[in-house]
Amino acid sequence: MANIKVANSAGFCFGVKIAVDMAKEAGEKLGGAYTNGPIIHNKQVVQFLEKLNVKELKSRDELKEGDTVIIRSHGVPPQVERELEEKGVNVLDATCPFVKKVHDKVRQLVEEGYFVVIIGEEGHPEVIGTLGHLQEAGGKGIVVEDMDDLIRKLPRRNKIGIVAQTTQNEDFFEKAVGYIASNAEEVKIFNTICDATSIRQEEVKALAPEVDVMIIIGGKHSGNTNRLAQIARALNPKTYHVEKADELKPEWFEGAENIGVSAGASTPDWIIEDVIRRIEELTNNKEV
Repeated sequence: MANIKVANSAGFCFGVKIAVDMAKEAGEKLGGAYTNGPIIHNKQVVQFLEKLNVKELKSRDELKEGDTVIIRSHGVPPQVERELEEKGVNVLDATCPFVKKVHDKVRQLVEEGYFVVIIGEEGHPEVIGTLGHLQEAGGKGIVVEDMDDLIRKLPRRNKIGIVAQTTQNEDFFEKAVGYIASNAEEVKIFNTICDATSIRQEEVKALAPEVDVMIIIGGKHSGNTNRLAQIARALNPKTYHVEKADELKPEWFEGAENIGVSAGASTPDWIIEDVIRRIEELTNNKEV
């Protein structure tokens, strides 16, 4: 059997745990609730919550007065929250505290007269929420996804403020900050990448080069999981990103003595355990 090394911080982060616990409690104690989009980017967790009658809200027209709506961990623009309250529904806010910190920093930068650069994925729900707070504060800014995007979009401004999507790649953040600093007179930087993201990325950087095969577990739509896979793949070409155990293929592990495992911040323990168990079966030649 191969030696399986699991990253210490693999799995649920603080903010995701709060959101999932809140949704679970709403299902068990209130008999159900809506979430404005998937509560987290993990299909299996969303399916589990659906069994508790906690379902994704498809249209606000579905809502009746007295219904419960949970704001997802990624947060929403302030306008969305207001519209929900105007509907007379009970709003439970499961926005990650680290995401709320980004909103606060954006508002601060606007008040201090900075043009805001958000280092993140355009169209990601967290970034949409952050842009909503930027606009609500009357500010101007851009979202940049990579260096080409930054070079193309960055305007000439005297004062530029920088924040990051909480699950951004630390290396890209550092490169982007360096470029912006060389193209503006005054720069104010808030590194809003959350600790959970930074720790997971550092662990993967240390683990991936040491193993023959690296497995990253988590939702295919999860930004933080995709970045873990990108980091691992750059250090170990035998890196595979799976959502669940039945995606593992025996040929990945042929001749492998050391196998590394990590998981995104929205991956529950039971999926990690399933994957580890399946790797043990495959590397012990016990097909099931």
